[in-house]
Amino acid sequence: MSDSSTTAAGDCTEHAEPRTRVTEAEVEALVRGICFKTGPPRRLGVEVEWLVHEEREPQRPVTPDRLDAAYAALRSVPLGSALTVEPGGQLELSSPPAASLMECVGTVSADLAAVRAVLRRDGLVLAGIGHEPWHSPRRYLREPRYDAMETALDRTGSAGRSMMRASASVQVCVDAGHEEPGPLGHGRRWWLAHTLGAVLVAAFAHSPMAGHRPTGWRSTRQLRWMEIGPGRAGAPVPDGEPRAAWARHVLDAPVMCVRREDGPWEVPDGLTFREWTRSGAPRPPTRADLDYHLTTLFPPVRPRGHLELRMIDAQPGDDGWIVPLAVTAALFDDPEAAETAYRTVKPLAERTLALPAPHNPLWADAARDGLADPELAEAAADCFTAALAALPRLGATTEVTDAVAAYRDRYVLRGRCPADDLLDRLRGADARAHGKDDLR
Repeated sequence: MSDSSTTAAGDCTEHAEPRTRVTEAEVEALVRGICFKTGPPRRLGVEVEWLVHEEREPQRPVTPDRLDAAYAALRSVPLGSALTVEPGGQLELSSPPAASLMECVGTVSADLAAVRAVLRRDGLVLAGIGHEPWHSPRRYLREPRYDAMETALDRTGSAGRSMMRASASVQVCVDAGHEEPGPLGHGRRWWLAHTLGAVLVAAFAHSPMAGHRPTGWRSTRQLRWMEIGPGRAGAPVPDGEPRAAWARHVLDAPVMCVRREDGPWEVPDGLTFREWTRSGAPRPPTRADLDYHLTTLFPPVRPRGHLELRMIDAQPGDDGWIVPLAVTAALFDDPEAAETAYRTVKPLAERTLALPAPHNPLWADAARDGLADPELAEAAADCFTAALAALPRLGATTEVTDAVAAYRDRYVLRGRCPADDLLDRLRGADARAHGKDDLR
């Protein structure tokens, strides 16, 4: 979840006429015209989110005062990426659009080094975990947007607060693709993102805990998105024409809030954007309201001119984020690898039961079992092999290809994911301490 936007081929909120009332037909035309911008894949981006922990005592919550001081210091650091703070105090770096994989890696790596140096002076570190394993979710930011978001999400339970306050991800942004059919065609890429997405969930699952305890899911972060519900965190079934499907989804999705210049924002219950355009109440919706509405939808694949793939958990290690970035870029932007990925994951679509991601059995199995699921493990192994063959064609350095190969050997070929390492360490700590864990 992010307010910032890494653009690969542009952002679907550009050229807004903020005070112009929009009709239902205008909304459909606008969404169809601007959320998928087709052309040869040329740009790549990544948004990396991190939890912030105490370096010496990671299980102790960082106080708001300490976060305030650290983030004030970061505001003076020159960065190539956009730096934003999430509702629970998570940090996010959003790269500018890059012309190549290595340009993207270079920019974000340099920015992360600068951010870590500032945080280290205050005794803080970035933690690459998909869901906070220790602390109860807490709000850090107090803004009208997040007040309204919390009110809206609370209607479906506590999952929304966990998503806002305690989750972190690696979001890869790729171009929408060619208008014409083929391995890089926008219809194929839209379908591939929703089916390959389950493989990415399983291969990079890294959030098996909450409140010091295993949740029973390798990706608790993905579980929280499922619990929020399809209206806010779901996607249309990726069959048929993407533009029409996404336009319908946008119109039928619930309005999170009606913003006001004076007074608290209204949080309607059950009002869809389609109903808002028809009724004009509590006030007529404008083009600016549509633009804002698009930022309040959190599907696993979000079209914003480009495709924003949002399903990957934050990864361990300083450079762990590079592997999912490299694998995803290879499987989407190299024609041979894209064709292999499509053929590999096509049989998995039978497990979706024509339900949208992430609210279907395939995605649930991926989040719960990771690569312990034999079909997902086999698909991941084939996709990693295709990615490794493609990366030199994309200009990847030996360091990047070696990192992908090491990940494949350590996890994918063994039917494991980083969540399994955390669980193994927790079990070992429990055994040593007779029930008292000392996991770091």
